[in-house]
Amino acid sequence: MLPSSLDTHQSPGSAATLDVGRIRAISIDLDDTLWPIWPTIAKAEEVLLQWLTLHAPATARLFANTEALRAIRNQMVTLRPDLVHDLSALRLESIRLALMQAGDEPALAEPAFDVFFDQRQRVELFDDAHDTLAFLSARYPVVALSNGNADVQRVGIGHYFTASIHAKEFGVPKPDARIFHEAARAAQVQPHEVLHVGDDATADALGALGAGMQAVWLNAAGQAWPHGAQPHATVSSLTHLCRLLG
Repeated sequence: MLPSSLDTHQSPGSAATLDVGRIRAISIDLDDTLWPIWPTIAKAEEVLLQWLTLHAPATARLFANTEALRAIRNQMVTLRPDLVHDLSALRLESIRLALMQAGDEPALAEPAFDVFFDQRQRVELFDDAHDTLAFLSARYPVVALSNGNADVQRVGIGHYFTASIHAKEFGVPKPDARIFHEAARAAQVQPHEVLHVGDDATADALGALGAGMQAVWLNAAGQAWPHGAQPHATVSSLTHLCRLLG
């Protein structure tokens, strides 16, 4: 166990102080907050490439490694900025573009994406994620709030959540205040009664502050806070979050 003095801290120069007594609901990010996302994506891209090798060999030859698949997916962000809030659509259309560039059948994009998406749900949660979610859900309604496309039911953690809100379905991503307000509405509380927890300094912590919520920044890497307005607290792990609230 780390000494409690190392578990949590206010950001340097922060004027905000976390008011635990004000919290009536929790909203929490998913990717890189409850599990590391890039190992998951890398494995999903590997499985996708294996599928393409069998069903669209020209595409597999043209995009011969996961880096190439990721590059065309990132290219799609520029080509289709209207899909920036929908990571599933971005990935699907990037697969379709890859198939077209290679001369394979574009209709293969849908089954190829299904293979990718199924693997994308096979995440490895951080060691303290289940205990943290059990701790939080026993005390508050908990709302998943994500810009990504993880499905909490398929991941196997849906029972911890009152609701799960994604940028894809809602139409705007974090840090837009409206998606945070939707989380408060789903929990049947006011925004100032919500504590949001997430790893992204801008999308999560700053976004929650802008929406009138309390914010805890999960900063496992010990990065410097990049903004002016400060989160109410910074923690280095989910276990430390529980100690802060306990």
